[in-house]
Amino acid sequence: MNQDTTTKITEKPPFDRSSSQDSLDELSMEDYWIELENIKRSHENRQDNQEVVVVKEPDEGELEEEWLKEAGLSNLFGDSAEDPQESMVFLSTLTRTQAAAVQKRVETVSQTLRKKNKQYHIPDVRDIFTQQRESKEKAPDGTESQSVRTNENKYQGKDDQASTPLGDKELMLPVPEDTPASETDINLEVSFAEQAVNQKEEKTQKSESNDASLPDFRLPKDKTGTTKVGDLAPQDMKKVCHLALIELTALYDVLGVELKQQKAAKIKTKDSGLFGVPLATLLEQDQRKVAHNFYFMLISQIEEGGLETEGLLRIPGAAIRVKNLCQELEAKFYEGTFNWESVKQHDAASLLKLFIRELPQPLLSVEYLRAFQAVQNLPTKKQQLQALNLLVILLPDANRDTLKALLEFLQRVIDNKEKNKMTVMNVAMVMAPNLFMCHALGLKSNEQREFGMAAGTANIMHLLIKYQKLLWTIPKFIVNQVRKQNTESHKKDRKAMKKLLKKMAYDREKYEKQDKSTNDVRKL
Repeated sequence: MNQDTTTKITEKPPFDRSSSQDSLDELSMEDYWIELENIKRSHENRQDNQEVVVVKEPDEGELEEEWLKEAGLSNLFGDSAEDPQESMVFLSTLTRTQAAAVQKRVETVSQTLRKKNKQYHIPDVRDIFTQQRESKEKAPDGTESQSVRTNENKYQGKDDQASTPLGDKELMLPVPEDTPASETDINLEVSFAEQAVNQKEEKTQKSESNDASLPDFRLPKDKTGTTKVGDLAPQDMKKVCHLALIELTALYDVLGVELKQQKAAKIKTKDSGLFGVPLATLLEQDQRKVAHNFYFMLISQIEEGGLETEGLLRIPGAAIRVKNLCQELEAKFYEGTFNWESVKQHDAASLLKLFIRELPQPLLSVEYLRAFQAVQNLPTKKQQLQALNLLVILLPDANRDTLKALLEFLQRVIDNKEKNKMTVMNVAMVMAPNLFMCHALGLKSNEQREFGMAAGTANIMHLLIKYQKLLWTIPKFIVNQVRKQNTESHKKDRKAMKKLLKKMAYDREKYEKQDKSTNDVRKL
């Protein structure tokens, strides 16, 4: 092992307990600093001339306009703004806090458009939300009270229901009688932002200790089952993502945390190879050329080499060997001639981290990387978990699946901590810079900012690993909102169909009368 690669950083920024949710002593941060130094040296050795992702700085109002598009509300503006019926159905299902989040963005965009003198209809925010306020009461979960309430299908373990659109079946479900009472229970039936408002009003928000241990959060048993990512049809999952973005924004608004999305400008990326290739391209390439996925095969090879290896993920592979392995993999992997047996365990682990680090865009996505980082600023662990749940839902499919495989692998590494000496905090410290310090973004941080990021992102990594089984659950209140949207849409469709059938019957009757009159004239 190369001694230079494990040289400890002697000059670290001074420890500041205010810089993160969980204060971490300097010794516990040592793994992070060593890993960061190894990453910097690895990047210097690679010299691949990889293009840097250009993060576009939005103009005034542009961020909010992009947010509305991402939330599925783009037809409030532009040419279709004269008839925003589709958005009205969507808006009618929002909670109070969700509606407030939308209204805030609509107001900002409206003001910006007026300043820019846009030549299309600019909606008045009062017109958009007046319809939702008339003759409606709020339900206990903050949603608009409806005469129709819906139940949740038991998707878990039922392949025949996995891609079934949420419809208007099993109606008139009463409000659940027993809501989660324990502090470690995660309430998925009530909007997270509404829960935060209630805690503020009741002044039940407790300051948490600086203990690094995390509560054993759990999902209370639900007779109707839970809905996981992948259980829903694509058209319903799209609606779930729209609502998840609005709910995340509402939660951050309520808690006074700034949520800023970034947008990556289009750049030229590699269209082949293994390292520095977009995930979607890599998946397509794997399906076309081989029967297996490079990323999953790499994880599998590390596991076959033995997860008991001491210092796995923490001890770096030899820099020259890793560089040579990259070149050899690029040349031989798809030909099926690469010799995995010759790869040393620490070199394989370094390849995995390098693969994640060199993605053209971060695994946590350019759009939501800041939002993931901002999770550390939320007051309680439960709220941090709720935010991560929504953020995981918002990730592109390829990113979400890749993250899931990574977290499951990391947990298996931790399960062997007695032999490999890698606790959950050790793994979190080592992996955090690989996920959050994406060099493709051209991040240039001073040491003080690096320390703030170190403590915060290490804690977020810890949360992702510990609560991974909860993060792929779609909150029930969002599932119910989607079902309400579908119910209203079905009502509109049935009404339109009824009108069409009535017109067809009228036209047929008219035609038959005309035909009869023509025949009568001919008989004369």
